[in-house]
Amino acid sequence: MPQTRTPDSTRRNERSRQAILDAALELVGEVGFNKLTIEAIAARAGVGKQTIYRWWPSKAAVLFDSFLALSGQEEGGPVLPDSGDLEADLKLVLRATADELNDPKYDLPSRALTAESQNDPELARELTGRVLEPQLVAFEERLRAAREAGEVADGTDLRVAVEMLVGPLYHRWMLRTRPLTHDFADSVVEQTLRGLRPRG
Repeated sequence: MPQTRTPDSTRRNERSRQAILDAALELVGEVGFNKLTIEAIAARAGVGKQTIYRWWPSKAAVLFDSFLALSGQEEGGPVLPDSGDLEADLKLVLRATADELNDPKYDLPSRALTAESQNDPELARELTGRVLEPQLVAFEERLRAAREAGEVADGTDLRVAVEMLVGPLYHRWMLRTRPLTHDFADSVVEQTLRGLRPRG
């Protein structure tokens, strides 16, 4: 007699989970966060509302996990390149950051989560702990290696230096004051390093 196979609930659950994450990203791009609903996500993903509520408490939580999956944050903390040339490495990373922030696929959920976090302390903690802080630590570790190699002055406050590098990009992105370009990213690196390098 042919053997019957028991359905793999783990695989089915993972397919449903991925469908929900994909649907949340698609919909926030189409209708924005304010009009995003659990009902719409469920309908787009082809699952019941209770399936979503079993895994997430709110639409913000769904979108947050969607964003983590999109940006690769689920796979571990970021690591900056170390070619031995600090300026080249930082320009490479900040150019990529500018490209990501300019990409609607990242821009729309990022803005939605940032705005929602202002009224949701738990979401704010999650964003800081799981997205922002790992990125800042990666920059800090790269600058620490550069300081040990003599490319950055002894006594430099590395966290302040990191904020000098990434702050201008996020400020320009958030306010949309002027275009966020590779030239701007390069200028931020050059002017910041001018202040960080050892004297003489």
